[in-house]
Amino acid sequence: MYKALMLTDPLPLAQALIREPSVTPLSAGCFLFLQEWLEQLGFTVWRKVFEEAGHPATENLYARRAGRGPNLCFAGHSDVVPPGDASKWSHPPFEPVIKEGYLYGRGAEDMKGAIACMVAGVARFLEHHPDEAPTLSFLLTADEEGDAVNGTKKALHWLTEELGERIDYCLVGEPTNPTYLGEMAKIGRRGSLLAKLTVRGRQGHVAYPHLADNPITRLVAMLHALKEKPIDAGNAWFPPSNLEMTSIDAANPTHNLIPATATAHFNIRFNDGFTGAQMQEWVRKRCEALGGAYELSMRVSGESFLSPPGPLSEALVRACEAITGHTPALSTTGGTSDARFIREYCPVIEFGTTGFTPHQVNERVEVAVLEQLTDVYARFIGEMTAS
Repeated sequence: MYKALMLTDPLPLAQALIREPSVTPLSAGCFLFLQEWLEQLGFTVWRKVFEEAGHPATENLYARRAGRGPNLCFAGHSDVVPPGDASKWSHPPFEPVIKEGYLYGRGAEDMKGAIACMVAGVARFLEHHPDEAPTLSFLLTADEEGDAVNGTKKALHWLTEELGERIDYCLVGEPTNPTYLGEMAKIGRRGSLLAKLTVRGRQGHVAYPHLADNPITRLVAMLHALKEKPIDAGNAWFPPSNLEMTSIDAANPTHNLIPATATAHFNIRFNDGFTGAQMQEWVRKRCEALGGAYELSMRVSGESFLSPPGPLSEALVRACEAITGHTPALSTTGGTSDARFIREYCPVIEFGTTGFTPHQVNERVEVAVLEQLTDVYARFIGEMTAS
């Protein structure tokens, strides 16, 4: 039924994708529809499932249309976070509804709306400039909102090492604009370190503290040492690195018992003044300085990176200015994305819809934003072709 859609119109494309309950790591029917649409536009499409023990198998899609010059890739993810309690939504989360100029549905902003705009933007460009298009490609995963093990990272290795493909430039369609379209693009991201700190003591009665060893006291002291002073001052492109505690728990339901252990979880978003290994060492030194029995486990989910301003960002800025009248700030704020994997292969920039409601109940995007973003993407292709 979706073959008959007008591919230059992003709204029905976004609606079709939202109808698919593609909660991580499911692609549901999203890649089937995308394959049909992209093949109509002259793309060759590959769909590949990656597996690894301990992680769910994940489908990925790569599509390529040969053209003039470098390979310009549009990247993103069709997977979405769970909708939560569907009764809290004003409309069912996987039944797209248009109301008062907004398209409602899980993934409307993050990021099925942007995927629809990418397809429609390519279709608009090809409609008017069929012989002037650069080589165009799409790289899409169903694992961005999850552990990102069987998604973009493996897909990049596969398409370069096995398919012999090369991506020269990439735009990721994450929702980058805080309040209006054309406000912000991302040319880098902070790294992310996840940590679990467990302090061990000796259980006892609160009335006889000399017979016990309260782990909460030492845990609080360690957390204070980690949070007391700024990690750094930031730099020209990055804000200061920052640590935030996300939980503290002693699993103790009793008021007169000193517990045996206390655990805290925290996350550090670090700038390019640190590597992941250096950030872990920074944490270890501050914990070791206080001593005592403790266990510390850490995982770096992404390194910080910067794609310096150049032809890619310049083309996007020109496209935004032409279509929206705004000059987007080039930023590194926000969370992590699959751009952290793509940057190892080529320059990458992120630009998508507004970011009011990703992951929220009643996620929605302005229909006018989808229309305008489609024009930005089409103009961006032209700017990249001319540069």
